[in-house]
Amino acid sequence: MADRHTAVGERILVIGPSWVGDMVMAQSVLMTLKARDPRCRLAMVAPPWSRPILERMAEIDEVVPLDVGHGDVGWRERYRVASLLKGRFDRAVVLPRSWKAALVPFLARIPKRVGFLGEQRFILLNERRHLDKSSLDQTVKRFVSLALPETEGQHGDFEIPSPRLALDADNLIQLRLAHELSSRPAIGMMPGAEYGPAKQWPLKYFRELAFRLVNAGHEIRVLGGPKDVDAGEDICRNIPHAHNLCGKTRLADAVDLLADCHQVVTNDSGLMHVAAAVGSRIHAIYGSSSPLYTPPLTEHATIHYLGLSCSPCFQRTCPLGHTNCLNKLAPDRLFEAMTGQPLSLSQ
Repeated sequence: MADRHTAVGERILVIGPSWVGDMVMAQSVLMTLKARDPRCRLAMVAPPWSRPILERMAEIDEVVPLDVGHGDVGWRERYRVASLLKGRFDRAVVLPRSWKAALVPFLARIPKRVGFLGEQRFILLNERRHLDKSSLDQTVKRFVSLALPETEGQHGDFEIPSPRLALDADNLIQLRLAHELSSRPAIGMMPGAEYGPAKQWPLKYFRELAFRLVNAGHEIRVLGGPKDVDAGEDICRNIPHAHNLCGKTRLADAVDLLADCHQVVTNDSGLMHVAAAVGSRIHAIYGSSSPLYTPPLTEHATIHYLGLSCSPCFQRTCPLGHTNCLNKLAPDRLFEAMTGQPLSLSQ
């Protein structure tokens, strides 16, 4: 007779990352785990802000909020969460590589705790993986490898399922009404990038492209958080059919609005990965980062990357002071890729 654990499948706790894009890519881990054991029960420890994204992932059975500031240890909060989880899980998959991320499953006494070695967390993990950066050369590969037996996951030649976030059609209708959006084919623009200015295409380029696309019959929706409000205003000012939605929508709203966009223009940012996960046609702009390391996980993407001799530097600001990797990437290139027309034909 099967015991209750066998009947319901393995109980797995995933320790999630702290960035929007990484959280979307973490769905590939959940999809891999469910594909291997459809009966397994999956829970994710994650920052409270990520719940709207996680609730759009069909594979998740439970979200466990961990309210700790980015970079903070938060001993009391981690102890509190760990005490709630004791005895409830058979295995923990720790996606982040910090020692803090491994604390909750250790304190919760979860029997199997898998993660990459790093930051002196040798004791906290009992299935310790060595990270081969040449084989696991993408963030999503590193995540998914931890969901696989070590012999299968160490070489990076496994299947990576693409994230797919669920949509809320009723919410989209309400958003279209609330923000007076038109029936023109919509194009999303995401000018923000939390990491820093070396990942941000110039706002004047976004504005020029927005102007040309509106003249070509499109509607522009600029999406981002409260920090991006001024950037959105710079792009949309005095351009009809251009809507600055930065700071006016929730993260869950961005999911539905991006799914409604025919195309999006985006920096290498968290919302880029959201757009990929809802099936939008993506035009992804890379400066200091590499499209090989954090690509949008979709077949519907065009990468705009100059690949200069100084790229990628992975710095927050350009160490050479010119940011040519972005400044020399002209709006003409994006307009032609999106419309099939040279920029001059729209003037």
